[in-house]
Amino acid sequence: MRSKKNKKKTIFLTGGGTGGSVSPLLAVAEEFFSREKEVDFIWIGSEKGVERDMVEYKDFKGRKIDYKIICAGKWRRYFSLKNFFDLFKLGFGFFQSLFLVLKYRPDLVMSAGSFVSVPAVWAAGFLRRPILIHQQDVRPGLANKLMAPFARVITTVFQESRKAYGAKARVVGNIIRKNLDMEAKDNYFKVREDTPILLVVGGGTGAKFINDLVEKNLKEITKTVQVIHISGEGKAKPRVREHYISFEFLKPDRMLQALNKATFVVSRCGLGFLTEISYFGKPSILIPIPDSHQEENARIFAEKKAALVEDQRKLNAGKFIEDIKILAENENFREQLGDRAREVVKIGNGEVVEIIKEILKLK
Repeated sequence: MRSKKNKKKTIFLTGGGTGGSVSPLLAVAEEFFSREKEVDFIWIGSEKGVERDMVEYKDFKGRKIDYKIICAGKWRRYFSLKNFFDLFKLGFGFFQSLFLVLKYRPDLVMSAGSFVSVPAVWAAGFLRRPILIHQQDVRPGLANKLMAPFARVITTVFQESRKAYGAKARVVGNIIRKNLDMEAKDNYFKVREDTPILLVVGGGTGAKFINDLVEKNLKEITKTVQVIHISGEGKAKPRVREHYISFEFLKPDRMLQALNKATFVVSRCGLGFLTEISYFGKPSILIPIPDSHQEENARIFAEKKAALVEDQRKLNAGKFIEDIKILAENENFREQLGDRAREVVKIGNGEVVEIIKEILKLK
């Protein structure tokens, strides 16, 4: 029998709704599975969210993350009867989370945002389990604000975020998955090497504005580039035509293969994907969601001249096509943007691992 001192540590990871709150936590699991044999992970997520696909398919060299389902709601920043019903979902998810916390007695609960994680974090806080919140975006979101009072430590990507959390905050950078096969050797994306490749990503739930902009101007766009288009689940039927291939969703390995393959990128401005753009030094056209936290994220890139940043309210088809042509035809400009992009987001995998080991009292 193991002594109490040497028993395995259990970490709850919780989040979902979009891939942005999932990817950093998968990176944490990846780091620990490669370093520590005495740590197990359990994921607390929703039944039908994108996080379930991302977590359950992933095999970390023979080790898996156990997935537990709770009822999850969300809060919409506009009047909706769904907000009323989702309050009941939030309450039910809290009691489900209480049961899971009591059953598994996690040594740490970690979230990188999203309303999926709120019930689990509240339950862990109620039962006085250690909690770590990772703040990716420059501006704290509502979910993280609701969870922050229960956290022991809040790690942030940017110095600007620190003032929202006071003494709990530690600026570390973002967390990214590294140990993946970056080459799609099976030509999964059906692209040629002699024409620039544009990757279009509208975020985990898809962006109608970007999808429409691409699809309505596809004939003109594909005169200069090949397009890999990630439309978002339920937003478009996957299809292949000359110089164009679309997917509703790509699993993490495939998404990073697509990013590695791309000459440049069109994207929304969730910090998770912006971190990957920064890490790989990809030139990009960034279109943040208007009047959202994404505008602050995009501003960081704009100030460092590390991307072409467009205001959706002013962007038209002509300007969008012009931006694509500029990047497709000007290799030196692409290199300048890529080099600057690498300097925007610090990668903090090691620092986050050390903070977790400190909480868990691991050497």
